[in-house]
Amino acid sequence: MLNILKSWLSSHLLRLIGWGVAGLSVLTVLLGARQAGRNAERNDQLKKIIEVKDAQLRATLDAPRTRGELVDRLRRGKF
Repeated sequence: MLNILKSWLSSHLLRLIGWGVAGLSVLTVLLGARQAGRNAERNDQLKKIIEVKDAQLRATLDAPRTRGELVDRLRRGKF
């Protein structure tokens, strides 16, 4: 029994190693694709955050600085 197992294993060893390497390659590609998807989503979120912060900064720069400026804007209808 042991001799049969040894002879089968010795004749199919390269095939088993090849299947193992192929399996690991597929797993590596799948995990890489998953990480790429995460990075793309993180990039999109970062772009949205930057756009919101820029909009807030622009609104702050355009805001009236004194009560008098606020009254003038309200009277002109540009607030």
